[in-house]
Amino acid sequence: MESSTEKAIASFLMPVAVVIDHFLGEPRKFHPLVGFGRLANRMETITYGPPECSAKARQMRGIAAVTGLLLPAWLISLLLAGHGAIGAAIGAAIAGAGLYLALGARSLFEHAEAVRDALLNDDLANARRAVGRIVSRDVLTMDAGQIAAATVESVLENGCDAVFGALFWYAAGGLPGVVVYRLANTLDAMWGYRNERYRDFGWAAARLDDVLNYLPARLTAMSYALCGHLPTALRAWRHQGRYWKSPNAGPVMAAGAGALGIALGGPASYHGSLTHRPALGYGRPAETRDIGRAISLVRRSLTLWLWAAVIGGVALA
Repeated sequence: MESSTEKAIASFLMPVAVVIDHFLGEPRKFHPLVGFGRLANRMETITYGPPECSAKARQMRGIAAVTGLLLPAWLISLLLAGHGAIGAAIGAAIAGAGLYLALGARSLFEHAEAVRDALLNDDLANARRAVGRIVSRDVLTMDAGQIAAATVESVLENGCDAVFGALFWYAAGGLPGVVVYRLANTLDAMWGYRNERYRDFGWAAARLDDVLNYLPARLTAMSYALCGHLPTALRAWRHQGRYWKSPNAGPVMAAGAGALGIALGGPASYHGSLTHRPALGYGRPAETRDIGRAISLVRRSLTLWLWAAVIGGVALA
């Protein structure tokens, strides 16, 4: 059981980790998530099974793969979080470093700004290449408005995955919480597709990510609403978020679109097939300038979270 002092230290480490991410960004070499991705690929090769596997057997293999990857990571982080063995100061430093490595705010903003800058220079070819790094839809035929909308959607959705979800699970579960969250999020990004290969094998990764993101997503949506146009954000969240294919991305993106006063969603092409997605938000279609507005919304929301962390730390100190 963490003492109030340890919880206070954890609260103060949250802004420290965010500041480090702001100035340093993600490590260019030897990022733990890159290494984990390679390990996950190896685990998939071992556990996926032969083509004749039934859907149930493939699902069980996926469960075994997720458990085999996350359980050791959780146990190791639990041992590192045991301050009695390594000292409180060292334990706090390790926890803060773990949170920093789990954050991706600067990387998210840099990718979005690369798209915005290309659009401002009327360079559609580079804009398409840049947006292709952050979305999974077909980009070769996108016009400027579609590129801007896709980028805004990515900023809003990944604000939860790369920023607020990590902060939430660090606050709720310390180093073990943020480690399991970020690794589960990575597995969902690798295996959580509803295609022929991953529909069954990736079921466990996708469902676990849904569970872990349930509360962070709704707190993110509320943060967007509070930091933008509140009535429209709440209306979009209530009336549109539940119709999105993802139970967590829907509220986040709907509230974000409402907070910005723009329309997102609608048809999009994935792997050569047109997908009819629900509308999100109200108002005019997204434009290039809305990429910067979406980044600002995430930053204002992040400031709100950090103030809450500092106030909570002072109260616990």
